[in-house]
Amino acid sequence: MRLGVHVGYLGLGLSPADQLAIVQEAERLGYDSAWVAEAYGSDAATVLAWLAAGTSTIKLGSAIFQIPARSPAMTAMTAATIDQLSGGRMRLGIGASGPQVAEGWHGQRYGRMLQRTREYVAVLRIALARERLEFHGETLELPLPDGPGRALKLTIAPVQERIPIYLAAIGPKNTALAGEIADGWLPTFFSPEHVVDLRADLEEGAARGGRSLDGFDIAPSVQTFVTDDLAAARDAMRPFLALYVGGMGSRDQNFYNRLVQRYGFEDAARTVQDLYLDGKREEAAAALPDELIDLVSLIGPRDAVRERLAVYREAGIGTLMVAPIAWTADERVEQLRLVADLAEA
Repeated sequence: MRLGVHVGYLGLGLSPADQLAIVQEAERLGYDSAWVAEAYGSDAATVLAWLAAGTSTIKLGSAIFQIPARSPAMTAMTAATIDQLSGGRMRLGIGASGPQVAEGWHGQRYGRMLQRTREYVAVLRIALARERLEFHGETLELPLPDGPGRALKLTIAPVQERIPIYLAAIGPKNTALAGEIADGWLPTFFSPEHVVDLRADLEEGAARGGRSLDGFDIAPSVQTFVTDDLAAARDAMRPFLALYVGGMGSRDQNFYNRLVQRYGFEDAARTVQDLYLDGKREEAAAALPDELIDLVSLIGPRDAVRERLAVYREAGIGTLMVAPIAWTADERVEQLRLVADLAEA
């Protein structure tokens, strides 16, 4: 099991220099990859280029580029550029985002996302292979018909013969799609205890695609806080988890809430959502069961974290993205050091 660091968004408490220092230390510690997020603040591509300039060996991943934010050709251009700038270290993570961001921020209708994702990845493959871009699908058509468009091909070559494409997915159908068409899967709020059910979705997709999962990279991001004060660690997780379970989406369409329900926390998921959407955010965070927090986080004393790392390893995780919950760059670096030591032990 390889370790990655998930540095999240730029500008939320960390300067560009802080973020670079964290990734540079992760590189020195032997972390395999660093991953950058985007929503409706900092974009992932610019930050990845910044990190590429200040590192030399650590792989660099988007977690994620939002499908509604870019045409697939633009994503291919960006991935190829970062691959060149980094000397072949790009990992291309993409995802559908959600209806609030897609329609409210990007002005893109959020619908038919399974088919859109399938065709988006197909176009990425064509473009990154530097073939002439001609595609006739249900949601994408290139070139546009009855116009001056031409079937062009990418004018620069990625360093890698094949840039790995990762798909962020939560629901069963999207997870199956990752197993069918992607090189890796980016789950969030991942529970290794439920890996049998989750892997079944991947295997269903792989069978549909006529392929095996050999070499397929399961790469969850896990909120991490190594400390002897388990109660404090759980409390540090509560605002983030409550935001997603309670407020990341509408009452009728919240993918994270549905995921928690599938883990067996149906009543708690509904309670947290009701409180959060009623503006009672602190109460929503307090309503999260300790058992749920422990299930989807990497927290607590060193011995507990060491044992938990073994659980992830036994679950077949290829890359474990560590997302330190800490307020300063020095504290985040210390968390990365602790996890690296515990993983080695």
